[in-house]
Amino acid sequence: MNVPHFLIRSAIQFPSRPLWIDGEGTISFGEGRRRLDRVAISLLEVAKQYDRVAILTSNRFEGFEIYLAAMHAGMAAVPMNPRNHPREYAYTITDSSASVLVYSEEFASTVREIAQFATLPPNVYCIGDWQEGMPGRPYDELVQGEDLGAPKVNIDPDDVAWLFYTSGTTGQPKGAMETHRNLVQMVHHFLTGGLDDANENDVMLHLAPISHGTTSIGLVFLARGGAQAFPLSKSFDPEKVCEAIQKYRVTATMMAPTMVQMLVSSDAIKTHNLSSLKSIVYGGAPMHRAVLEDAMKKLGPVFIQSYGQGEAAACCAALNKQDHICGDDPVKIKRLSSVGREATGVIIRIVNEAGQELPTGEAGEIAIRSDLVMRGYWNKPEATAAAKVNGWLRTGDVGYLDDGGYLFLTDRVKDMIISGGSNIYPREIEEVLYTHPAIAEVAVIGLPDEKWGESVAAIVVLKAGANATQEELIGYTRQHIASYKKPKRVIFADALPKSSYGKVLKRELRDHYKAHVPTN
Repeated sequence: MNVPHFLIRSAIQFPSRPLWIDGEGTISFGEGRRRLDRVAISLLEVAKQYDRVAILTSNRFEGFEIYLAAMHAGMAAVPMNPRNHPREYAYTITDSSASVLVYSEEFASTVREIAQFATLPPNVYCIGDWQEGMPGRPYDELVQGEDLGAPKVNIDPDDVAWLFYTSGTTGQPKGAMETHRNLVQMVHHFLTGGLDDANENDVMLHLAPISHGTTSIGLVFLARGGAQAFPLSKSFDPEKVCEAIQKYRVTATMMAPTMVQMLVSSDAIKTHNLSSLKSIVYGGAPMHRAVLEDAMKKLGPVFIQSYGQGEAAACCAALNKQDHICGDDPVKIKRLSSVGREATGVIIRIVNEAGQELPTGEAGEIAIRSDLVMRGYWNKPEATAAAKVNGWLRTGDVGYLDDGGYLFLTDRVKDMIISGGSNIYPREIEEVLYTHPAIAEVAVIGLPDEKWGESVAAIVVLKAGANATQEELIGYTRQHIASYKKPKRVIFADALPKSSYGKVLKRELRDHYKAHVPTN
């Protein structure tokens, strides 16, 4: 089994049903399969099996198509975050030794900048309106030509399908080698869990960058014959999102928690018909319970949380729709703050620094064993050995399991605050502060403290028109958690820095405030 076979199988079953939908029209599964074969053949005419294909596009169907076509040719897709810096793209292209680069027209000037830092691959193609003088050649050249059927390559389940570069929070990014086995297993996990009702009548709307998780969810609907809609390629706009859901009768989408918060805070959900929505997958960053409860009231029980990472694709644990229906049950309500239970085929353990398993309820590093776990890091055997220990992936996430097997994330290992010898987990404090009526967003970090080692600081964004003082918010946390965990200071900000995937960049906050704010 290999990833592109999902499209091929659905094309046999549903040749006339829509596969790709964008602002210009629809492409059927039958035509989509023809294009898939043709692009894969074209890639093999300029490169060879096992090569890497770097992809830099906005949210458009050709970006997903080239991702699949690279795999169909026995090559590895190397998706690149559309919000990175040209130096970062240059690093990825060089480190992966990509022999092909496919970009969309709006990145033409970016590709020229990349060329200042690294040698471009020998084969460069532009999706969209390619003009003379732009880098490379038109992407349409890959689509055109005689129909020769599927490429004649043998793809092993353990061949690299997707080379995903981590965000590089420490040092240079590392390329996680996700295999066909990993990604096929991921799809099975979704189809036996939260997205078991996916079918050929679904329309999946892509909102998050296709360089990341939304493509993983898209594979699920590809496998079931559902359509993939790409009407929006710009930044997240709740009004336009609601318009698209209403127009295309969207049934499913994936959102970062910040997107969910923006959507449910918008008046647009009151003025559009969103009744077609049946599944919103969220993940990639913490969804605080107060935000989720508000979203549930406004959109209903349509939410599914998925926990995974680049090293273990997308669905290691899931909080399904039924888990979101809590009533007045305090145990179920508390579990809204979890990421759900391990998926079928996944074993999750909580371990200490020595790798010893910890008892239920005790926090430690999350370790995962599954066919989801990457083959390793590209050309980084030492990093691979540090991440994969005796068959277990050491995730770098801190969490604990309750007696029902629900996994609660507390923080990344690096985000944990050690103050006066006590371990303090920022998310616990953030959950409390999110229940305060004046707070729109909050991030809790540790800052250097001569006496305690680190002290707790809360960076707070207030809701429009709201007021709160440092003393008020510190007192509020004292009412809900142990006094030693309360913030020592509250810093008010206009916004929190975020990655393109919606994650708050706590490293940036720590670097900024330890340099600009006195610690004592």
